[in-house]
Amino acid sequence: MLIINRNKLLIAIANYGYSATELSKKSGVSQVTIARFKAGTQKARPQTVYKLAKALNVKVEDLI
Repeated sequence: MLIINRNKLLIAIANYGYSATELSKKSGVSQVTIARFKAGTQKARPQTVYKLAKALNVKVEDLI
């Protein structure tokens, strides 16, 4: 399990201009899970981080 850097995730979301709903649709990650990552209360599987990074057009390393 990986720890997503909350601040990096929030910046990437803001830079891309996605709402949680849009990011969920683009990444295939549930809104609840995204909310937990944004709050810093949940660790992520590597494939989940990859999905988010791909949707946000950033490198996986940019989120952890």
